[in-house]
Amino acid sequence: MESRATAPYVRIAPRKVQLVLDLIRNKPADEAMAILKFTPKAASEPVYKLLKSAVANAEHNFDMDTTRLYVAEATVSQGPTLKRIRPRAHGRAFRINKKTSHINLVLKEAE
Repeated sequence: MESRATAPYVRIAPRKVQLVLDLIRNKPADEAMAILKFTPKAASEPVYKLLKSAVANAEHNFDMDTTRLYVAEATVSQGPTLKRIRPRAHGRAFRINKKTSHINLVLKEAE
């Protein structure tokens, strides 16, 4: 039995999200929440909200014991890139790529 939660189109680059997901992978859900709460990274807030959602899904939809949950899978993939232009000297324009992420979490119950 597993509980899933996804957050598509999060406006943070996938590389930055991957650093935070590496911290919580294969950890108990309550310990992962504590890690995310005190991690000073921009990506920790949306991942924290996603983890809370996955725990709520497990409790409400599957009647799983929330004290025995752990983060089984934590993946991120790149979403569409927002392309913006910044004016530069001599009438030139430089492109700014604002990347988005699709974050996936899977929680399972420990045996």
